[in-house]
Amino acid sequence: METSHAHYSFPDHAVALEEAAQGFAACGSEPRLMVLRLLVRAGDEGLTVGEIQERTAIPASTLAHHLGFLAAGGLVEQERRGRTVINRAAYGRLEALAGFLLEACCADAKPSPQARAARAALRSPSP
Repeated sequence: METSHAHYSFPDHAVALEEAAQGFAACGSEPRLMVLRLLVRAGDEGLTVGEIQERTAIPASTLAHHLGFLAAGGLVEQERRGRTVINRAAYGRLEALAGFLLEACCADAKPSPQARAARAALRSPSP
């Protein structure tokens, strides 16, 4: 059974759980979560390592470690432009992780206006 969320697909339930765990583990520290939120705010232009360092005050070697962890988890995309690396949030993967958490939203609950609204939002196509 294939479940698709945004641009990222989970081939079957067992893999979905494993891949979701990897994605959530990648953002499972305060500094990585701070960097990820910063990149989400930056939009498609992304940020250089230097810009991230200026905004977070994370030492360069530590920041490189955190960015590597986020990239390995599929949450950050990195593009090399000469000697500069542009870092961007991987929106498709982030949407897939959010969808993974919310796909069964309120399935066992009594219908309420909030539950109906949450399920409707999950079913509507992304812009």
